[in-house]
Amino acid sequence: MPGPERGNKSNGRWRRKEKASDMLKVGIIVGSTRPGRKAAAVAKWAHDILKTRQDAEFEIVDIEDYKLPLLDEPVPPSMHQYGKAHTKTWSARIDSFDAYIFVTPEYNHSVPAALKNAIDFLFREWNNKAAGFIGYGSAGGVRAVESLRLVMGEIKVADVRAQVMLSLRTDFENFTTFKPHELHDKAVHAMADEVIAWGGALKSMREAARK
Repeated sequence: MPGPERGNKSNGRWRRKEKASDMLKVGIIVGSTRPGRKAAAVAKWAHDILKTRQDAEFEIVDIEDYKLPLLDEPVPPSMHQYGKAHTKTWSARIDSFDAYIFVTPEYNHSVPAALKNAIDFLFREWNNKAAGFIGYGSAGGVRAVESLRLVMGEIKVADVRAQVMLSLRTDFENFTTFKPHELHDKAVHAMADEVIAWGGALKSMREAARK
């Protein structure tokens, strides 16, 4: 009996090639809107590493593109009664994904206000999906990610254990130009492996619930 169809080999692991219609869609969310931000470069780097995988599709989602104001919906997002055009546009984009990878800097032991605000606009669109994290900062962004994990629990997102930790001291030349160590490539794939595994399981659950 022939074995399952296989995709590319990366970091010593074979990844199963999925049909286009079955592939998970993973949004890589750029979590900063600050002038001079590094998040966009980090997101592109992660996308370049992951785009050759054949077990999921990856797209960059930049919250800066949506120009979200401070949360201005009078009805709680859990009611799913949006009145603002910008909320409806953001909702449709986030709802289109099965899982997420959040790219976040660390500001004062937490995430940027713009990222928290973008998350708070929605509720159902996040539910029963998976998420991984790429953090960066003087301490590798670990405290920002810890803060973000608490938020994920409340919006019913399954956050994975593996994460990517980038240091401003060793992965950014002069603390500015992004030049990650090649060893981080393996960490990106390890995190994506878990996101895809959990994202696939939760997608099956969501589909079963709709039947």
